Amino acid sequence: MHTEVTIQDCQTRLGLEPSVWQTWFTGWLESLDPHLSPQDAYELCLRLTDDQEVKQLNSQFRSRLEPTDVLAFPNLGGLSLAQEPLYLGDIVISVDTAQRQADQYGHSLKTEAAWLATHGLLHLIGWDHPDESSLQKMWSWQGKLLTLVGLEPPVAFREELDS
Repeated sequence: MHTEVTIQDCQTRLGLEPSVWQTWFTGWLESLDPHLSPQDAYELCLRLTDDQEVKQLNSQFRSRLEPTDVLAFPNLGGLSLAQEPLYLGDIVISVDTAQRQADQYGHSLKTEAAWLATHGLLHLIGWDHPDESSLQKMWSWQGKLLTLVGLEPPVAFREELDS
């Protein structure tokens, strides 16, 4: 499987090379393969930005006048399984909010960014969490995906997953 990840890093303080993201997303998509359409190649865009831009996007696309940690924009229009690579969509992470959440929960910014990236990826492939049960299931998958790349799920979520 080939995965092409375009990184738009407007907040360089995260310090992860594009090759790290490329490796992570490739591994995550390989793990999720049974839940995806059979493809040899996938493409997505990851934008690491600040609260100001995320607030603007959140307002424009979700009518919410506040920043959020991660936004996912699945490619739903004109999706063709014959398309190579299959463009999944865009993930936008506010590094400002990710840093606050990492500080609040006592883990690294790297772990928080990876956690948010898995959440966005699951949204790109059609997952949602309209209720507590589906959110718990999504968090469980996020934990599995982080473990695949050698990261521990954030402590606050490990406690939720264990209960």
